[in-house]
Amino acid sequence: MKTKEINEIDSAALEVLRSTGIDVLEAALVAKEALECGRGRVRRARECVRLGAEEMRKRERTVTFAKAVETALEDRKRKGLRARSIVDFRYLCKRMMKMNPGLGERRVRSVTSEDCRRYLETAFGGSAAQYRKARAILSGVFSTAIRHDWCDSNPVTRVEVPEVVEKPIEPLTIEEVERLEAAAQLPEHQEMQLSLHLMLYCGIRPTEVSRIDPERDIDWQNQRVVVRPTTSKTGGGRVVPLRCGNIDALRHDIPRRWVQRWRALRKAAGWSKETAHPWRQDVCRHTFATYHAAHFRNFAALQLEMGHRDSSLLRTRYVYAGKTNEASALRYFRV
Repeated sequence: MKTKEINEIDSAALEVLRSTGIDVLEAALVAKEALECGRGRVRRARECVRLGAEEMRKRERTVTFAKAVETALEDRKRKGLRARSIVDFRYLCKRMMKMNPGLGERRVRSVTSEDCRRYLETAFGGSAAQYRKARAILSGVFSTAIRHDWCDSNPVTRVEVPEVVEKPIEPLTIEEVERLEAAAQLPEHQEMQLSLHLMLYCGIRPTEVSRIDPERDIDWQNQRVVVRPTTSKTGGGRVVPLRCGNIDALRHDIPRRWVQRWRALRKAAGWSKETAHPWRQDVCRHTFATYHAAHFRNFAALQLEMGHRDSSLLRTRYVYAGKTNEASALRYFRV
């Protein structure tokens, strides 16, 4: 077999391939693949190589999901995220990583929308409300990663938001309200009288009550409470009438260790695990809304006092007319 002569150009090409430090044949195969990607055109082949190199740099310029979570949390702390929201953020992210082994070490640039859907379903598939909250937090983690140039897009935007069907909450009966008020009269619980009134007769959420500063936020003379944006759960301020015949009886500070004091008051009134009579979340706020609607018959005013953007939630979740009538509403507001 006759060996083909190697000319000067071929010889120079071999020297170039040898200078790569890898097997000449392997180097030639890589060059052939680049030309095939470029459809036989050198300029196009070089563009393929350039784009491929750029994509490789992007893949290397990223961090793990755990690192992205840590950075996102620190960013939110600097922006003044509330302590309760920080706890939720940390808990939901930890649960996602616990229920999805390997997620913490996964590079954020490689995570797809389908991955996100699977992570959320595995960790929170049993609760639509938690799924929605976790989805929002996961989206925030990827938004932070984008700002740091750790990924190019947010895969969570393609994950559907599950619909949450709100279930009506049955309000407290007048007798149950009276039990709470009687417990608040006990010497060891008197400091909670103002807090209880704000929840029952102003519809203010427990977390909001714990942030109220009576000296700053309560206009005693005009009998109204200012729920400031920094106090409100939703970040929107509102003004609520302070409906009370004996205003002096409410002049208390909001006590320290508020959560424990509120739990102790409920227990003294008969709500505890030991008595198999569990407390219903948001029931004071719902009780206020229910009796307010039955007595005042003014959804626009109730919407403003509750701090809702519209009345849809009032009509589906908070207003439970089954056991409420005008007589009980009159008794509730003591008019």
